[in-house]
Amino acid sequence: MRDAETGYFRITGRIDDVLNVSGHRMGTMEIESALVAKTDLVAEAAVVGRPDETTGEAICAFVVLKRPLPHGDEAKAIAKELRDWVAHEIGPIAKPKDIRFGENLPKTRSGKIMRRLLRSLAKGEAITQDTSTLENPAILTQLDQTY
Repeated sequence: MRDAETGYFRITGRIDDVLNVSGHRMGTMEIESALVAKTDLVAEAAVVGRPDETTGEAICAFVVLKRPLPHGDEAKAIAKELRDWVAHEIGPIAKPKDIRFGENLPKTRSGKIMRRLLRSLAKGEAITQDTSTLENPAILTQLDQTY
């Protein structure tokens, strides 16, 4: 954003969290914002990267819906709808490769999303970190299903 009075630029977002997908650098915040812009469906979203053989890094989105948790074909249809929405809002390169649905995201009691746990889930690693500060530790098993 540029300040009209001073002419200074202000950078917003998490600039330390950047994904490199097929040589395109994009911030996770932009993808999260695009997902949350689907206001009739998405309540909350978090995006992380995971290694991918084809693109170098793949986008993995963790989504909380404004409706009950979908399963099976319904979940696949909603995931496709969200991918198409992100492609429309940002571009086809920003489509999440994996979309995971949960009732909420792994947060500390103060409300901060624990992205290191989401990265471990996206990579398929076992969670070995301390999860005692999580508000709801059971959410980690729910977010393990990919669509």
